[in-house]
Parts: sequence; structure tokens; C-alpha cells
Amino acid sequence: MAASRKRATRKSKDYSAQDIEVLEGLEPVRRRPAMYIGGSDERAMHHLAAELLDNAMDEAVAGHANWIEFDLTSDGTVSIRDNGRGIPTDPHPKFKDKSALEVVMTTLHSGGKFSNKVYDTSGGLHGVGLSVVNALSDQMTVEVARDKTLFVQEYSKGKPKGKLKNKGKVRRRGTTVIFHPDPEIFGARSRFRPNTLFKMARSKAYLYKGVEIRWSCAADLIGDKDDTPEKATLHFPGGLSDYLATRLDGRATIIDNYFSGEAKLNGKGGRVEWALAWPEDGEGSLVSYCNTVPTPEGGTHETGLRAALTKGLKSYAELAGNKRGNIITGDDVVGGAWGVLSVFVPDPEFQGQTKDKLTTTNVARNVENSLKDHFDHFLSGDPAAANKLLERVIERAEDRLRRRQAKETARKSATRKLRLPGKLADCAKGSSEGTEIFLVEGDSAGGSAKSARNRNTQAILPLRGKILNVASATADKLRANQELSDMIQALGCGTGSSYDDEKLRYERVIIMTDADVDGAHIASLLMTFFFREMPRLIENGHLYLALPPLYRISQGALTMYAKDDAHREQLLEEEFTGRGRIEVSRFKGLGEMPAQQLKETTMDPEKRNLVRVTIPDSSTQAKDVRQTETLVEDLMGRKPERRLAFIQKNAQTVQELDV
Repeated sequence: MAASRKRATRKSKDYSAQDIEVLEGLEPVRRRPAMYIGGSDERAMHHLAAELLDNAMDEAVAGHANWIEFDLTSDGTVSIRDNGRGIPTDPHPKFKDKSALEVVMTTLHSGGKFSNKVYDTSGGLHGVGLSVVNALSDQMTVEVARDKTLFVQEYSKGKPKGKLKNKGKVRRRGTTVIFHPDPEIFGARSRFRPNTLFKMARSKAYLYKGVEIRWSCAADLIGDKDDTPEKATLHFPGGLSDYLATRLDGRATIIDNYFSGEAKLNGKGGRVEWALAWPEDGEGSLVSYCNTVPTPEGGTHETGLRAALTKGLKSYAELAGNKRGNIITGDDVVGGAWGVLSVFVPDPEFQGQTKDKLTTTNVARNVENSLKDHFDHFLSGDPAAANKLLERVIERAEDRLRRRQAKETARKSATRKLRLPGKLADCAKGSSEGTEIFLVEGDSAGGSAKSARNRNTQAILPLRGKILNVASATADKLRANQELSDMIQALGCGTGSSYDDEKLRYERVIIMTDADVDGAHIASLLMTFFFREMPRLIENGHLYLALPPLYRISQGALTMYAKDDAHREQLLEEEFTGRGRIEVSRFKGLGEMPAQQLKETTMDPEKRNLVRVTIPDSSTQAKDVRQTETLVEDLMGRKPERRLAFIQKNAQTVQELDV
């Protein structure tokens, strides 16, 4: 350490004015390319082509060009041509010995995009794109067809190889830039990837439906597994909607229609275009652009989009009387959507020269204001579709809250020993194999069950009264419900997407309720909870219903139990045929059943009857799964009119009514 300090001290003593370097012209770009294009690797090399394509697109968006030619040759040379106005070639007023073209090619921060006189909006802002490409190319040729005259100038490593040459009259106009990346900067093994360049060109054509991009690539550059075409004409009259359809690639969506459109931006002008859809599988991705430049890290335009969609869906939920809408966030709405957002704004501000993130502050507010009315009309125009979208977004929000709660519980458990509900009578066995937990109604039944259980393998969790109906409750109520929280904590496996079957603390979960209407109702509420919150627990065969008897029948030394009225009559007729008085007693509840009888009839694995709860296999019985979901929603959901319709439809089939 001391030696290094001495070396540093000696170096600082030798430090003088002679050590101050002044890099002129394009030398800073060649010394530090990462500052201008984000690196010196193959990915950064592709940024050179993007810079030139952006320039051609600026001409098209400004209305001065309607086609662009993009060509990749066998030796890795890229050529980009447009039919725009052409870079000015007359002498520059500040550098009279140089043409305006040479100034643009060799001087950083030069160009026609610093004011709104030439371009209302543009992807180039800093006047460094063309000069940077020139600096990092070992060969570059620029052709300008302007005023029916063709001008040509060649460059190498940022320096002109000669004067601007007049090649005579032509019957075309526009700019052609041909360049080859310098292997001294990017390495001899770096290559342009045809697929990457083709996707870049195609995305530009989607972003501005008024331009036609003519793609060409040498055949020997395309590999066997590469589906990039040798030649293609890219023109998409549908714009972003065509782009979205390509990205979705036939995937099913929650609602049929795309939310798409365009609008003017308030403030300093500009416009916004968008197209979004919500796939059934819930996997989404949003891509965004500013002035046709991709912004992979998002920015203020994405913030405005999220705000507009979130506020619009919350307002619709409020109008529809859905109180659960207040839990929605921007991630819930946009996170499950596939979409593309494009803004055209004057004087945009980006994070860095590579323009990965838009930072212009007023864009967020302007995009939000422009989109919100369109989204409100989109929702109100098709209420059925809007309700489907709202329900799916709310499900996503509730799942997010469950995951957050599970993480918080995990963090707390990491710092202290797992805390189980106080009223849980846990079993002694450490592993889940062979263990079971009985969910019983009330402390009275819990007391009898605790006395009747096998303490080594059987746990008891008493539940107070009828639990919350999760099919009609909000996520807030679900999280606040103590009975459900105790049950989730006792099982230890999490809920929703956080469910982990390996963390389930018991091999079997047994619902044990009274053999009457109230007991059946409680059992249905519990099954609804597991179906909605832990469907995999059912699918993996862990959920059971206990079948306690409703009657005790005795005659002398003979005692039998009947599960219902029909079973009672059958036993009386077939089993109790001898002399003596027959006594029939009905159990008012499990709490009044002696522990020994409860053990014999309901809890002893050797004598009891259990019914396993199942749901159809979604991979082979999709129709049955949908029917199950519909039945649960009809009987347990939020809409009473669906229950009424079910009762009216099935009332004629009822044979017995226990009231």
C-alpha cells in the first residue's frame, strides 16, 4: 500500500501542461466509442446502422421521402438510401472551404435538427449520428442527389479521402450512405446479423405507415436456420395494429378488439400512436418508440400510457360498482398486455446518446391526457368486453397482493421460528407423510376432535362459524379474514401463483363439518376457497370431505350409524329386526358427539369414510373445467341474479328440502 502511494505521488509530480491532450475532430469518437454508441462490441456496431436508418426515417416522417433502401452485402457493407431532400452540398457559411456535407460528416454536433426549422420531430438530436458512423468506419461513401445533380465524397476513419465531386446530372434525389465498420474498433470477427437488421427495418416500417422500406441481403450471409429473407418490401398500411398482430402471432386474447389509435399531443405539439391487446395466457410485453427510435428502457411516454389505462379502468370499475377496482396498479393493467407505443415529439430528451430511455417530463402528462378519453370510449363501447378485461386485471392485482404477502411472511419467518395459529392443535410428526389436518366448525367440535385424534399424525384446526365466501369477497377482505389467514398459515404452502406443494405441511386436508345443511354450506365455502386460491392442492389429491353420521341407532348391544335419512331407513329395515326397543338419536353437531364415537365413525382411518374432492384435468377435459368454473360462479359468485337463475332452472329436480 505504501509503495503504491509513492508511485502515485511520483506520477502526480510529473503531471504538467504537456500531459493535457486536446482531441480534435472525430478523434474523441475513435478513442471512446462507448460514449457515443454504448460500446465497441457487435451490439454497438449495429447501432451504426440504426443511426443512418433513423436519419432516413426522419426525412420520411417529415414528409419528404416515401421509400428507403436498406442493403447488406457479403463483405459486411451496409448501404442506406432514401428519396428525401438530400444533405446540402453548398459551402457552409462558417467553414467556407468546406461543403455543408463535409461539415456534417466530420464535425460533432452539426446538423439540421437543433431547431424546428427543418424537422418538426426527429430521432437525431445531438448532431453526432452521421459523424460518429463516419469516425468508426474504415470505408464510407456518401452520395447526394440534389437539384438534379449527383455529388459523391469518400471517407476513411472520419477523414475525407478527397474533395466533394460533382458526378453530373441525375433524375433522382435523396441521400445514399455506404459504410463498412472499422475492424480496428469492433474486432475482425464482428459481423452484422441479417436478422437483427431486418427486424430493425421492419419495425421502422410499422412505426410509420407512409414509408416503404426495400430490404436486400446477400444470400451467403443467411444461415440455414435464419428465416431472414434475401429481399423484401416492407410496407404496413395498418401501422401499429399490423405490428401487434405480428407480435401476437395468433395467440388468443381476452377481448377480440385491439385498443389502438392515434391522437395529437397537447403542449408543444407532436402525436402519439398505440396498439394494445391482452392475451389469455397473461404474458405481456410493451415496446415503445420516440420519433421511431426504440426506447427499451421506457420513459415518460410509457408512464403516461400506464397512468391513462390505470385511471380509465379504475373509473370504469367505479361506474360498474366493482369495489375491487381500487387495488389496480399500472403493472396489473400493462403487465399482462402486449402492446406498442410510439410518440413523435419535438425536442425530446433522452438518457444518453444511445437514447434507450425518454426523459422529457411533459410527455407523460400529454400522453395520459390524449389516451384517457380514447380508453374511456373503448371500455364504454363494449361493456361485456370491458368487464372481462376488468375481472382479469383484478385477478392479476389480487395475485400480486398474495405474492407480496407471501414474501412478507417468508421474510418474517426467516428471522424467527415459524408461528402457527394459536388454536391449531398440531400433530407431533415432523414430516408431512401420513399426516392430516381436520378443518372443523367451531371450538366445540374442535374439542371433541382433539380428544378423538391420533396426536402423532392428526392435527385439528377449529374454524369460527361460516368462513368468508372468497368468490364474492374483495382481495382486501380476504387478506383481513382471520380464519382464512390462520388456515393458510397452518397449511404453509401459500396461495395463488405462490402455491408450493412441497411446502404443504400435511398429506391430507380433511373438511369435517356437521351432517346438516349448515355443515354442507360451510363445506361448500371451504371447497370454494381451495378451488379459487389453491386449485393445485385439489389437483394433487390432498383435499377430502369427512362423512360424519347424522343418526345413531341402537337396540340392545347393537349400535350402528346412519349418514342420512335414507340410510337410517335402510338400516332399520335390514339390520334392526330383533326384539327390543330401538333408539334413534340425531346428532345436533360434532361437538355433541362423544370423542370415542367421533373417532370410530369419522376419524379412525380403519373405519371412517372419506370422499376425495376432485376437479377435471384441465389438459384433457377443458369443457368440464369450464363447467366447474361456471357452477362455482353461479352458486358462490358476486351476482345474485345468477344464483336465482340456477335455482329457477333446477328447482323442479329437488326431491328433499331440509329447512
